Amino acid sequence: MPGKHRTRNPLNITLRTTGGLVAGATVIGLAAATTQASLAFGDSPRRPATLAAGAANVTEAKTVQTKRGKGLKAKHDKRDKRGKRKKPTAQDAIKLARSQVGISEDAVGDTKFQDWYKSTDRAKETVERDGGTIGGYSSAAWCSMFISWIGHRIGASDQLGMDAWTVAHAQWFEDKGRWGDKPRPGAIVFFNWGGSKSIDDIEHVGMVIKDNGDGTVKTVEGNTSNAVLVRERSTASVVGYGYPRYAKSK
Repeated sequence: MPGKHRTRNPLNITLRTTGGLVAGATVIGLAAATTQASLAFGDSPRRPATLAAGAANVTEAKTVQTKRGKGLKAKHDKRDKRGKRKKPTAQDAIKLARSQVGISEDAVGDTKFQDWYKSTDRAKETVERDGGTIGGYSSAAWCSMFISWIGHRIGASDQLGMDAWTVAHAQWFEDKGRWGDKPRPGAIVFFNWGGSKSIDDIEHVGMVIKDNGDGTVKTVEGNTSNAVLVRERSTASVVGYGYPRYAKSK
């Protein structure tokens, strides 16, 4: 079932109904009683870290095979002759995201994207913000962690954001003045399957590959059918787009 989420999480579980479709929303934990003074990304404490991926208007899917990637510490960044890191282009981000297509959850529902996120200092910050435990991210929906991983690997976390909660991830873009309603290649696209345009109602996130020009966008997404897949989505389900500041393609 496209967009299926696990219900095995030992932490709290909620179910969201959108247009007759029930999508499991894994709750990382209760909201922290106090707001952290300043977090590097997505410092919105407005509600618990609920991450969900639904299913809508899917016209392209791929055979899913479990492929546990290696080399989590190495970054796919580019450097000039002086060793200085080059700012990535949108196509760099899309290329890396598409290279992950087919990676799926293992037998216990874990992926390398969750494993990486748990190892970061950011995970400690978001647990302090949202409650729960670091280990809880192994059972959490990982669509936002996938986008965060892409940013980390290309050396652009400051452009793609870094969070495990889709709502806070989107809020980070809005707070930075990088939020809008136009699909662009490499933009981070946030969804609500019921058609809401409120950031508070975001259920899923992916990356735009291209605007099809017919009311749909081609995307690459993590945690859709429990895997990384390429999808075709109706713009009616799009809440908005976050715009990383990429280098211009030659």
